Amino acid sequence: MSRKTIHDIQAKTGKEKITCLTAYTAPIARLLDQHVDILLVGDSLGMVLYEYENTLPVTLDQMIEHTKSVIKATSDSCVIMDLPFGTYEESKQLALKNALTAIKDTNCAGVKLEGGTLIEETVKYITERGVPVMGHIGLQPQSVIIDGGYKIKGRDKFEWKKYIDDAVALERAGAFSVVLEGMAEPLAEEITKTINIPTIGIGASAKCDGQVLVTEDMLGLTNISPKFVKEYANLRAPIEKAVKQYVSDVKLGKFPEQQHTYQMKPSIVKDNK
Repeated sequence: MSRKTIHDIQAKTGKEKITCLTAYTAPIARLLDQHVDILLVGDSLGMVLYEYENTLPVTLDQMIEHTKSVIKATSDSCVIMDLPFGTYEESKQLALKNALTAIKDTNCAGVKLEGGTLIEETVKYITERGVPVMGHIGLQPQSVIIDGGYKIKGRDKFEWKKYIDDAVALERAGAFSVVLEGMAEPLAEEITKTINIPTIGIGASAKCDGQVLVTEDMLGLTNISPKFVKEYANLRAPIEKAVKQYVSDVKLGKFPEQQHTYQMKPSIVKDNK
């Protein structure tokens, strides 16, 4: 089975909902691969795996190494990598350099950038040179400091024009899709109707062409529970139970048992008698 491409993703628009989850490690990526359309190696790994306060400290090297792991463990899903904060804002030339490094070093299908009209020229510059780009507008985690926190967008209609303009700018620049995060449902619906590229929602309602969640959130492995997260499982309890059983078995001498233990070769045992 060949890996899904960005063209496969776009072909689903208006016909079938697009499914996306985050993946940062090989074991998780391997489990998700056959089930979702897109695996996003998001810079949210900074908070999920490294306990950073936000995504800002994440480096390009970190993103590349995690993306390599995800790519090696998968064969079906379309893998997209976030370009982290500080890797594309300075200039379109720097953005292209880092985007090319990401593609060449990991073999991912494309990169994701946060921003709309302000990065239109950058996205255009990158896509014209062969790098597929997924956009990201609305609540932008990389703008958490300037925004003063994680604030839902579009609750007041006077805000709408900015975000619609952002979406149109990204489409015009050549982005193949756009993530809508933390956005009021009517605005997300309006953007989805306005542009021809697929919208992927996270906290932006079912009106989008697809959905993405942080895998660890929806599996109940994190302590973060935004309103938009549906916890499909709570794996904390069974994991803790397994760990407690392991510790107990070790302390009581019940593990390892014979089936977990290596013995000498029979001939060697005989010769030593």
